[in-house]
Amino acid sequence: MQGFLTTQEAAEKLGVTAGRVRQMIVDGQLPATKLGRDNIIKEADLGLVENRKVGRPPKDKDSSKGKQPRAQKTKRRQRI
Repeated sequence: MQGFLTTQEAAEKLGVTAGRVRQMIVDGQLPATKLGRDNIIKEADLGLVENRKVGRPPKDKDSSKGKQPRAQKTKRRQRI
């Protein structure tokens, strides 16, 4: 079919794994149509996720606020 891609083809164009493409479909970030057991994606729809942020979000600098300090470890007794 002209203008449609499989999940593997979409993954190659986006530079990610096919599993990541399937997760974007499940999350609603990438529209797809189920065809049998496979998903097909309009090639034009790849533009919706091309400029996405990659990787994990950064940790908050204030995430340590409100946490209790760790308790000191006790020394182990030595065997004689």
